[in-house]
Amino acid sequence: MTHSSPAPAGATRRTVVATAGVASLAAVLAACGGSGGEKKGESEALARTADIPVGGGKVFPDRKVVVTQPTKGQFKAFSAVCTHQGCLVKEVTNGTIVCPCHGSTFSIEDGSVRKDPATKPLPPEQISVSGDSLTLG
Repeated sequence: MTHSSPAPAGATRRTVVATAGVASLAAVLAACGGSGGEKKGESEALARTADIPVGGGKVFPDRKVVVTQPTKGQFKAFSAVCTHQGCLVKEVTNGTIVCPCHGSTFSIEDGSVRKDPATKPLPPEQISVSGDSLTLG
């Protein structure tokens, strides 16, 4: 059996395999464009205020957040993960946030349960308004 590149002196099979694993992980993270320690686009604008209808809202499934505007100029954000069984809510209609899996609905004002089977409200998320931009965090 011929080795093309010998292991460094004192290296065990375990350290060689571990080093290869770390190198592979680094390559995957580099290809994905992140170090793994940062949240993608955390400081990027999520939406424009005009994108969120008064008395309604919009679901951002890729960010797992729903943003509502219960009254003109008042913006709220909640987790888009239903507290019943973890499905993503799908839409905001008639002043409620709707989960398609089992029919739970939540208030656009405070995330409270309007219709079961969910028993816990949607957790609030931090949102800030700067000009006409909405930003999470």
